[in-house]
Amino acid sequence: MFGAEGLIRIIPNYAPDTKIAGTEKKMFIQTESTPNPATLKFLPGREVLLEGTADFRDAASAAEASPLAGRLFGIDGVTGVFFGYDFITVTKDGPDWQHLKPAILGAIMEHFMSGAPVMTSAEPAPETSQTEEFYDKADEELVVTIKELLDTRVRPAVAQDGGDITFRGFQNGTVFLHMKGSCAGCPSSTATLKHGIQNLLRHFVPEVQQVEQVS
Repeated sequence: MFGAEGLIRIIPNYAPDTKIAGTEKKMFIQTESTPNPATLKFLPGREVLLEGTADFRDAASAAEASPLAGRLFGIDGVTGVFFGYDFITVTKDGPDWQHLKPAILGAIMEHFMSGAPVMTSAEPAPETSQTEEFYDKADEELVVTIKELLDTRVRPAVAQDGGDITFRGFQNGTVFLHMKGSCAGCPSSTATLKHGIQNLLRHFVPEVQQVEQVS
């Protein structure tokens, strides 16, 4: 026979029922693997962030900006949390997923059942506000095209894997991109950049010579 924890480990999408104020509440959280073995994608079945994304890489910034991210960073082994529109990506270092997953599922469920907001304030989330971009004004039309290609052909596909890729700059034929969520530290990220995104951009924008990753 298996206890509740054992069932969670065997059935990845399982989340235990929780009773609040005498009313039974249920929440079904789906999990999906990503190309990055250190990252797992969680879908709580509801909106996480209405606009933009939020990427947390340390417990201090997470606790200050987001009750949910702070709660997740309180789990030993969690080293990164990323929020998309309807998903949460968690990055680990050390423990196996079979040991971490029950705690993460519980933390996500408890947060949404509590009714607390995902973000502390209504201000733009980290990574939602525009990080200063760099490019020559003469290349502004090219940059608009590059961003449009990223937004329509790259970012939706990357989000399916629990990550995001954003434009940072364009200089001397090189496009600089920032990788977040499951894309950060992913073993296949170099191939994604060089063989996927680079080829796409060079096809539609001949002025693009190469693509590089920046932090």
